[in-house]
Amino acid sequence: MRIFVTGASGFIGSAVVRELRAAGHGVVGLARSDASAAALAQAGAEVVRGDLTRPETLAPGVARADAVIHLAFDHDFSKLADNCANEQRAIEALGDALVGTSKLLVVSSGTGLVSAAGRPSTEDDAPQAGGAFPRAPERAAEAVAQRGVRVAIVRLPQVHDTRRAGLVSFVTEVARQKGFVGYVGEGTNHWSAAHVTDVARLYRLAVEKGDAARYHAVGEEGVRLRAIAGVVGRGLGLPVRSIPPAEAPGYFGWMAHLATEDLRSSSDKTRAALGWEPKGPGLIEDLEKLEWV
Repeated sequence: MRIFVTGASGFIGSAVVRELRAAGHGVVGLARSDASAAALAQAGAEVVRGDLTRPETLAPGVARADAVIHLAFDHDFSKLADNCANEQRAIEALGDALVGTSKLLVVSSGTGLVSAAGRPSTEDDAPQAGGAFPRAPERAAEAVAQRGVRVAIVRLPQVHDTRRAGLVSFVTEVARQKGFVGYVGEGTNHWSAAHVTDVARLYRLAVEKGDAARYHAVGEEGVRLRAIAGVVGRGLGLPVRSIPPAEAPGYFGWMAHLATEDLRSSSDKTRAALGWEPKGPGLIEDLEKLEWV
């Protein structure tokens, strides 16, 4: 197959490109900059220039491919609302280019965007309606699906290796700024996680399977925030302390609500549907080896 990948030069996207190429698939990668274009070309991908702020640049990549994986998102959280709006327009543009075809569109979402109080979320749970976090890729994807496009959803947890670790990377930035590593209350809430190579393999399997379904790219159902804070503190050489919930917004900023919620997620149905079994290191193991400097 030939697969168009947005966000193809990013942390997860570059791993997906490697996985697809190793399995014999052709890749058409979206590149915003010369550096991204060069990296994609070196990885053996065909390059299409464009970005989410110009949704009209996405159609050429769709036309050259048999399926689409949408991974691009601007993680500048000082412009979160604008970036979420750009993401929605990009998904709409991909849908415009896919209407009338049988090509699969794989849209990336997050396990943290799903509400399941008191238990791990599952693939069957609907995304949160509204809330403090404005990202809503699944709502945009559903609108595309209603137009006859085949859409699959991959929900991402904290995706990690020894260089990056999802929201934990932002936790380290905050800790450096504040001079200590904070967690809320007892720190018994959880974040789910998966190694980046396992996530890349899941995307490949989802495209090869070709079903319009929801998948959870979850290797570990839940890792306690207190344990995460502890290993970050050791890595940075900073004290670790509990903060009351009322102080979470002042400490964590935009991700305060994520730092206070229990975001456990199951991937049992995904594993059964795709034959996917995570093999990579766990989050704590990678954090202990994180390249902090």
